[in-house]
Order: sequence, then C-alpha cells, then structure tokens
Amino acid sequence: MIVLGIESSCDETAAAVLVDGVLRSNVIAGQEVHRTWGGVVPELASRAHQENIVPVVDEALRQAGVARQQLSGVAFTQGPGLIGALLVGACFARSMAQALKVPLLAVDHVQAHVLAHFVRDGDPRPVPGFPFLNLTVSGGHTQLVLVRSPLDMEVIGSTTDDAAGEAFDKGAKVLGLAYPGGPLVDKLAREGDPRRYKLPMPSVPGLDMSFSGVKTAFLNLVRNVEAEAPEALERERPHLCAVLQQAIIDQLLARTRQAMKAHGLARVGIAGGVSANSGLRQALVELGEREGWRTFIPPLAYCTDNAAMIAVGGAFLLEAGRTAPLDIVPKASL
Repeated sequence: MIVLGIESSCDETAAAVLVDGVLRSNVIAGQEVHRTWGGVVPELASRAHQENIVPVVDEALRQAGVARQQLSGVAFTQGPGLIGALLVGACFARSMAQALKVPLLAVDHVQAHVLAHFVRDGDPRPVPGFPFLNLTVSGGHTQLVLVRSPLDMEVIGSTTDDAAGEAFDKGAKVLGLAYPGGPLVDKLAREGDPRRYKLPMPSVPGLDMSFSGVKTAFLNLVRNVEAEAPEALERERPHLCAVLQQAIIDQLLARTRQAMKAHGLARVGIAGGVSANSGLRQALVELGEREGWRTFIPPLAYCTDNAAMIAVGGAFLLEAGRTAPLDIVPKASL
C-alpha cells in the first residue's frame, strides 16, 4: 500500500510517501515571506502553496523511489486551516486521484497530529497503546483528546479562547521578538528564572483551558518592567520568556493530570507544533515519571505541520475503506 500525503493547511507546503506503513519521504517547503509581516498572511500563503506544491510532490515521489502510477491513494488535509491554503492542496489531490483513478482520502489536520505518534521511519521507538490521552497543542488548537483507536477520538477538553501557540507567539511579539516567536521564547527561557515574576492561573471549569488572561497579564507585566528603566526589558527578556513559558506549561500539565485521573488512563502523548517546546517536553516526561504514566513524544520532525502525519492518517482511512468523493471540499473550521 503506497499513500501520498499532502499538507497545505497554513504556511508549509508538504508531501510525504508511505510504503506499507513505512515513511519513505517527507518533504516540507516553508514560507519565509511571512516574517516581514509578523504573522501568516493568508493570501501570500495561498500563492506560495501554488508555487511549491508541484515541485514538493515531485521531490517526495523521487526521494521515495515511487512512480505516481504506483500510488494506492492520495491523502490531503481537508481542514482545519486557512481556506485558500487548503484549497490548493485539496484541488491538487482531487485532480491527481482522478487522473490516476485511485482513492482520495480526506484527513483531519488536528487528528493527524495525534497520529504523528504512529509514523514509522526506520527509527525504532515505542508507540502508544489504546486508549491514551493526547495533549494536542499548536498555534491554532489546544485540546485534550481521548484516543480509543486511530479513527476514534474524542475531545474532552479545549481552550475557550486563544491556543497555547498563540499565547507564545503574541507574548513574543510583546517582547519585540521576530516571528515565529514560540521557538525564540523557548530558547531564551532556558537562560531565565521562571519564578522571577508570577502570572495568574486561569480558573476554568472542567477540563477546558484559557490563555487570553495569561496573555493580557503578560502584556501588563512587560509594560511595568519597561516603565522601570529603558534598558530593563533587554535585561529581563530571558526571565520574562521563562515566566510566560512556565505559566503556559503549568496550565497544560494541570489539565492533563486532571484528565488522566478522571479517565483512569496510564498512557499520555503530546503532539502539535508547541510539542516541540523543550520546556513542555521535559515537564511532561517528569510529570509522567512522578505519576507512573507511560509518556510518548514524537520526534521534532513530526511535531510541526508535516505531510508524514497526513499520509499515516490517509493509510488508516484507506484500510478502513473510508474514501472521499472527488467533489469533496476543504473546511476551514473542520
């Protein structure tokens, strides 16, 4: 079974090839154009996808040593994401599947992040058994997902406002850091004291989370530091990054621990772009050791947006016979 996966939900054009469940290639073209604007510009993203998708798919097939006529199916991201960006990948995948007369496979981007745990690439590592809890954290989504099988997932907790990734990026912008700010906050936080200042822990019922108040409190904290002296912000930047990162991590892990106990689970995973954050990865491992959980964290290559996870999602759909019609449309808020 040979599946081509195509990812175009935001600002990465990606393609991957899976052969009998093993990843043969995973090609990603990023879009540097957005750095100038301090965030993703949807129209520019769509244009870049149009420029990149043919060479990216061609390179993925070449690296995999697979001819397009050998494909068993074409998987693509149906949503959620930027509608213009999604349309590029969806139209390309529909056309390719129709031309080759192979099944079309519509993959949910957020579910695919969970399936990143099941990417097999020749590097042996354990995969979570079922059921397990997955903390999915990215620039647009923060969810606690009860995973019963690759195609049976239930969201049991979510953010009520901003996602964790948004809090990182917006906090970085307040500090004058370049886009994307999350990785820079992570880097600077290693040099700072996370307890130098204190940010509030939101009180949200159930297993839901909130990061809007953290963002506002952090903005006020930075303004107060700036008011002390012109050079204070530069001196305190590593400490401020550490404080912001710790506040986000504390809330994520508190809800994760609550969900694990509420559902009697012993296995926990993390996925999504923010799962690349070194502080969060270390904190989850340490929490798992204290609680006696088995903890699963994908390699960094499969944390951020990539097509390997889309190909894996497509393979599970193909095995289950859940193919998509050729007139299927992308959905920004899937």
